[in-house]
Amino acid sequence: MSDPLFAKLGQTCPPHEILFRDGEMGERMYVIRSGRVRIYKEAGGSEKTLAYLGPGEFFGEMAILNNKPRTASAETVEETKLLVIDGKTFGSMVVSNSEIAVRLIRKLARRLDNANELIDILMHRDPKARVILGLAREAEHNGQQRKDGSVLVPLDREGLARLVSLAEEEVEGVLSRLDRLSIIEYSPDGFLIPDVMRLHEFLEFLQMREKFGEA
Repeated sequence: MSDPLFAKLGQTCPPHEILFRDGEMGERMYVIRSGRVRIYKEAGGSEKTLAYLGPGEFFGEMAILNNKPRTASAETVEETKLLVIDGKTFGSMVVSNSEIAVRLIRKLARRLDNANELIDILMHRDPKARVILGLAREAEHNGQQRKDGSVLVPLDREGLARLVSLAEEEVEGVLSRLDRLSIIEYSPDGFLIPDVMRLHEFLEFLQMREKFGEA
């Protein structure tokens, strides 16, 4: 079936294409039709992943709303179909369609909540806590629910390491332990979590051991 909107505004991008960089002036925003996009920021010589966005999500709107430079960078994770919308078109859509305006407000509020969650994770000094909380956060926001109740987190070790700002070796050590305890399972598509609650319970267990000097 033809898609007139995509025919007019659509763009298909290959994996790992940089859509924009932190600090650039922005004249366009994007809506994801299919695929995934990584939003990240470079700090201290390393990249910190802020979010992975999927179909239905939009991003890049702040630069055209406030006419200020981009505050983060964006790249495609896989082949991605996008609607590319300039400031004039976006303004007309918001004015003529109240549903779009409400979605924008809700999205901005949710994005603020997500940023605060990520800040809380990065405040933990214990790498085990950061990995476990990072997995739990991704399971909640980007996880793919299975019929058996398990959740697939579509991240690899490198992506998870960037998300929680740790070396891959540190992340691998924590993941190996979680795998041995059957709290997670390795999958070609990411990390399979049979029961997300067990992640939280294991973290509570580790924190109790540390509190009483048994870690």
